[in-house]
Amino acid sequence: MSFRDESGGEDGGGRSSSASDLRKPFLHTGSWYRMSAAGGGVMDRLESSAYALRDNSVSAVLCTLIVALGPIQFGFTCGYSSPTQDALMADLGLTLSEFSLFGSLSNVGAMVGAIASGQIAEYIGRKGSLMIAAVPNIIGWLAISFANDSSFLFMGRLLEGFGVGVISYVVPVYIAEIAPQNMRGALGAVNQLSVTIGILLAYTLGMFVPWRILAVLGILPCSILIPGLFFIPESPRWLAKMGKMEDFESSLQVLRGFETDISAEVNEIKRSVQSSRRRTTIQFADIKQKRYSVPLMIGIGLLVLQQLSGVNGIFFYAASIFKAAGIENFNLATCGLGAVQVVATGVTTWLTDKAGRRLLLIISTTGMTITLLIVSVSFFVKDNITEGSHLYSVMSMLSLAGLVAFVIAFSLGLGAIPWIIMSEILPVNIKSLAGSVATLANWMTAWLVTMTASLMLNWSNGGTFAIYSVVAMGTLLFVCLCVPETKGRTLEEIAFSFR
Repeated sequence: MSFRDESGGEDGGGRSSSASDLRKPFLHTGSWYRMSAAGGGVMDRLESSAYALRDNSVSAVLCTLIVALGPIQFGFTCGYSSPTQDALMADLGLTLSEFSLFGSLSNVGAMVGAIASGQIAEYIGRKGSLMIAAVPNIIGWLAISFANDSSFLFMGRLLEGFGVGVISYVVPVYIAEIAPQNMRGALGAVNQLSVTIGILLAYTLGMFVPWRILAVLGILPCSILIPGLFFIPESPRWLAKMGKMEDFESSLQVLRGFETDISAEVNEIKRSVQSSRRRTTIQFADIKQKRYSVPLMIGIGLLVLQQLSGVNGIFFYAASIFKAAGIENFNLATCGLGAVQVVATGVTTWLTDKAGRRLLLIISTTGMTITLLIVSVSFFVKDNITEGSHLYSVMSMLSLAGLVAFVIAFSLGLGAIPWIIMSEILPVNIKSLAGSVATLANWMTAWLVTMTASLMLNWSNGGTFAIYSVVAMGTLLFVCLCVPETKGRTLEEIAFSFR
């Protein structure tokens, strides 16, 4: 099926031609390239549309790379507090408890953003949501860079968190909705890869620039994201759900290329949307139905267990953990850990559509269970031997190797794939509400883990990692028993499988 200009289509049969000549790309980006020839007839408009479309085809890969600036901002926010702790506390006279509050406020803001994200994405579109999320991020970084006391610092961190909460839901959903089924896993993994790149950038730049300059640099991803959004199409599935059928087909044709026959995909999406419209209002009792309860349970379960593995606490306190392990250059070791995570997540991006989501999750959680157990044992042994002995040095290196192996195992599956699966399995008619709930659960768990990690590490390093190892084992069982394989299936096929 090639592109057709259907001026009398379902999108509003009696519109004047001036209303349909050019749409602003903020919400209706499926038609920004579709301009009729001035004073021409139907064939002139068709030829103009076809040539504009041929010249402006936008691949799903390019769209993914543009929206990936959002997750880079997400990662930069997560990594900012680690290299700036000493300088921030000295310059603004913060106590340790005040700095801990500063670090955790991004999670609090993200919870609020997560609650709002589903409804924002539902009513103004995926692109509009990302624009809205970018604005508080920019204001937040400016507030931090000009802060002279804790009030501006805290306000900026909350604003950043709100934007990150919206981004963390909208980006994986947008990518899942625009990607061809044979590339959906790889493109979906770019979301987590971008987060790790943002963390690494914050760690690395934080070693060389002051904290105020680092905050100014934090503005860059969203400052580039906003204009970039004007050059990519809106999600075709969202357009179809909103009844914008002309824009839906146009957006899909742009994403798949002018020469691609999209008729089968168009019909499948239309059938799915029509099915979801048969029941527009979902009652709470309806959630008990298998078609809703199972995907919701899987989505929330994976995102909560991802955080209960302790990964946020480990990265937040990586320098302290390496110091406790006897590593002298712990800041460099922290940067190295971030670099390892980027490389391992890059490998996941390549493997996701080849090996499958479920297999990678099983390998990932098995590796996490073993490596966390190794770290736990090394700390238990180290705490009961003489410092400076040969065995003490061996245990220090074993704990370092175990942490690096844990990060690799986490990045191979549990880091990226829960977000991919969440965006794939939630039915379209509950995606906004259910996605918000799942994202909120993830951020709430992240906040709890970050707040308790310091207390647990002060209680016992070995005991903390032993608890995280038990959680990883529970995650392995959850994946084996509950998580389906979504590789090579359309979103509509996945939704139908839960009926």
